[in-house]
Amino acid sequence: MQDKVYKSTLHRMTQTTPTVLWNDSCSTEELTYSIGHGAVGATCNPVIVCSVLKQEWDAWKPRILEIIKENPVATEDEIAWKLIEEMSVKAAALLEPVFEKEKGRNGRLSIQTDPRLYRDSKRILLQADHFSKLAPNMIVKIPVTKAGIEAIEEATYRGISINATVSFTVPQAVAVAEAVERGFVRREKEGKDISTMGPVCTLMVGRLDDWLKVVTEKEHIIADPEIADWAGVAVMKRAYLIYKAKGYRLRLLSAAFRHHRHWSEFIGGDVVISPPYLWQKRYNASDVTVENRMDKPVDPAIIAELEKKFVDFRRAYNENGMKAEEFDGFGATVRTLKQFCQATTDLIGIIRDMMLY
Repeated sequence: MQDKVYKSTLHRMTQTTPTVLWNDSCSTEELTYSIGHGAVGATCNPVIVCSVLKQEWDAWKPRILEIIKENPVATEDEIAWKLIEEMSVKAAALLEPVFEKEKGRNGRLSIQTDPRLYRDSKRILLQADHFSKLAPNMIVKIPVTKAGIEAIEEATYRGISINATVSFTVPQAVAVAEAVERGFVRREKEGKDISTMGPVCTLMVGRLDDWLKVVTEKEHIIADPEIADWAGVAVMKRAYLIYKAKGYRLRLLSAAFRHHRHWSEFIGGDVVISPPYLWQKRYNASDVTVENRMDKPVDPAIIAELEKKFVDFRRAYNENGMKAEEFDGFGATVRTLKQFCQATTDLIGIIRDMMLY
């Protein structure tokens, strides 16, 4: 009997392990490539929209002008979010066949709530409710801030599948899982269905690595130069063990790729990996083998040095390292929220220039 022929390394992973692939972009060209290699999900946010506009300006410019004309009294903010919604709906349509086949577990387009709302659970929830109705296969990104945790529970109770974002640590991952579980239990007690919901909790593994490298320079720390590149991997694996032990009914998702371990170390886990298009092409061209590495612990010596040298790694790695009240002030959270908010401002600036030409 002949072995099955696989299109690529990522295709082999999606066909032979529980690990699934989502595309970290809503670009039609990039998502089409990713689906061809086994992807069953995708994402959109202001950062991604700015990137897509740079790549596909000739295609989107006339449509933006039409949106402006169709909404004569809309503000530049409102036009920007209409554009985000339209890109998201267009990408969601490409994933609907998977969504129907997998009954909601996969086949979803992740759309991000306005990052500037990170302190306001009520407004996050209002936007999440609106986004969830844009297409049957939407999943809504909510930041793992103190207010975000409140919104995650309530959104789950309302039947909205969430993707927890701006998340880097085990305490955040556990807080998300507990909030989702509370939402599920409330629905179940009222006889409401949860079988077609597909929540995930993102861990932005590369952004934790980035933050520890910033700390290294700020605090003049001497450590193994490669050690920070294991921080996100260690957190993801620790969170995965906790999720399995406690039976949480959502999956972890790996994002913010900086090197191949942010993919290869998670192969074999019942998790989602969500690399951008260019990282997918690099993985497919690599000689990294598809084998179960999720169950292989990070070298204890690496963990020991990270814990010894970095207070923020201890906060990130230990289940009780932070309380929800501390999430908003964590270094990686602050840096990421600033970037996401700036990208929103940049997108609004593009719209402003088109409205006031």
